[in-house]
Amino acid sequence: MNDTATEDRTDHATREQEITLLLEVARLMGRSRDPDAAIYRILGMMSQLLGLNRGRVLLPDPDSGQLKIRHAYGLTDAERERGSYSLGEGVTGRVMKTGQIALIQDIDNEPEYLARAVDRATLPQETVAYIGVPIVQDEQPIGVLGVHRLRRRSRQFQDDLNVLRVVASMIGQVLRINQLIAERTAELVSENRYLKSALDTQGAKYGILGESPALRSVLKQVHRIADTQATVLITGDSGTGKEKIARMIHRISQRNARPFISLNCAAIPADLLESELFGHEKGAFTGASSAKTGKIALADGGTLFLDEIGDMPEALQSKILRVLQERVVQPIGGSRDIPVDVRVVAATHKDLQKAVNAGEFRLDLFYRLNVIPLHMPALRDRASDIRLLARHFLDRYTHVHGWNVVLGDGVMERLETFDWPGNIRQLENVLERAVLLSSEGRIGTGLVDEILHEESRISPGLHATGPAGSPQPDTAPSPDTPAFPGTHGNEAHSDGAAGPGIVRPYRRVHASEADQLRDAIERSGGNKTRAAMDLGLTPRQLRYRLKKLGLA
Repeated sequence: MNDTATEDRTDHATREQEITLLLEVARLMGRSRDPDAAIYRILGMMSQLLGLNRGRVLLPDPDSGQLKIRHAYGLTDAERERGSYSLGEGVTGRVMKTGQIALIQDIDNEPEYLARAVDRATLPQETVAYIGVPIVQDEQPIGVLGVHRLRRRSRQFQDDLNVLRVVASMIGQVLRINQLIAERTAELVSENRYLKSALDTQGAKYGILGESPALRSVLKQVHRIADTQATVLITGDSGTGKEKIARMIHRISQRNARPFISLNCAAIPADLLESELFGHEKGAFTGASSAKTGKIALADGGTLFLDEIGDMPEALQSKILRVLQERVVQPIGGSRDIPVDVRVVAATHKDLQKAVNAGEFRLDLFYRLNVIPLHMPALRDRASDIRLLARHFLDRYTHVHGWNVVLGDGVMERLETFDWPGNIRQLENVLERAVLLSSEGRIGTGLVDEILHEESRISPGLHATGPAGSPQPDTAPSPDTPAFPGTHGNEAHSDGAAGPGIVRPYRRVHASEADQLRDAIERSGGNKTRAAMDLGLTPRQLRYRLKKLGLA
């Protein structure tokens, strides 16, 4: 009876030691970011609590492929250095090769036991056992956990094996967590390096990122004309960065020490716009309790940026024309002209030539503004810049919101094949939303698909303009829109071609599309641009699908 009670107390104490060990291992996994310290602590507790001594974790060396001791407790540096095995060599090498546990109850009677790391003479002069357990990830051995123990201990080998299996699994998780952190850190370092390199480009210091031929052409023109006094007209879709280009012109010109004054003609009511531009004298109208200097006079010696000048009321157009011709302003209620030295840079998303033809914009003002025309390319024409811009915005908003977020596999391809009717401004908005909605530190393709689908529904409301300057129609495809809306469905025209203004949502590429793509190209006589229109795609989306399906 007394023997039974003693055995029960021993079993109870053993179980408490095992639980203590496993709880400590779990705590270390959750709190330690240093795998060396965590695994050293785990191996130390196995020795102190369970008598599983000289624990070591062996991992493949990335250079030689040899299995080497990476972590150990109770081994000297020389012993760790000697512990190197080829795949299948010795007991440890066999565990790594087969993924099977090795239990050697007496190392002196096992020819395969090499005693390479720990010399037999340094071990106790009694029967010593060795246990090797594979460390497994995704059902594949990635390393080996090995320990010594005395055979005579009352503790059962099976108990040790059970604990070692659990500990090996937990060590595998510590290594996996460290690997993921290392990969994420390397990815962030790589992206930061990429962004730093991009920031050395000629437009980056002015907030204009990109290396695409279309953007380079604009930047080249900017450098050529910045120091002239000529009026500049910047055209392009909303969100393409027209104001940034205007500011760049000012900053690299000889006027950079003087003011840059910006005014959005579409954002101010027509009855207030004249006062904003020209100023007024005290008492010039009801409410004019004091004199006010207008934006044009404030820009004296510097640059006046008139954004959305296509929305300027016709009554004011003649007055701006006089400023450009005579370089004078007359405040409302004033009786004398005030000379101004100002360079005018104007911008519009409209096609001013069409506005002139429609009688909505003065032809003489158009000619005065259009001395140096600059056209900002749409983001859809700067496909090679999307990756750089996306990384830039990701870096910005991870810092702004304090979140460590990276892009998952396939996300960049989603971004590169979207049409971006809202241009850079829309891309920035999508990236910030993705950062805020991401989970587990990663933006996945599912989240991006969801955001882009929503963008496809709301994008027409942006009234983004095409190359001709006409607004996109306010119709969006429903969630049930087929992969190629131009081939069938209510949004197709009678000739089977999708309307040129339809915003095309991102669609995943499916193998079943191959026949449709081939048929469309054949119907168009090999004209891929026409084939893309028939399918409701942009030419770039068509090229991407052909490439993904091996048809390019």
